[in-house]
Amino acid sequence: MRALAAILADEPMRERFLALTGYDGATLRARAASPEIADAVAGFLGGHEPDLLKVAAALDVPPAQLTDWVP
Repeated sequence: MRALAAILADEPMRERFLALTGYDGATLRARAASPEIADAVAGFLGGHEPDLLKVAAALDVPPAQLTDWVP
């Protein structure tokens, strides 16, 4: 959920995430902790290294921790 919060806090990244996933704010609020959203976050970050590195740095975690999500 911290990675999702970091994505949503960055306007360009948020807009790209919403456009690529098709989610809207209501869906994200209702399902933020779901495996489906975690998969979307991992896929989004894994698909664009600059965003992955930015979020990993903001959260002070290794990038692989954000893309190697296991339900």
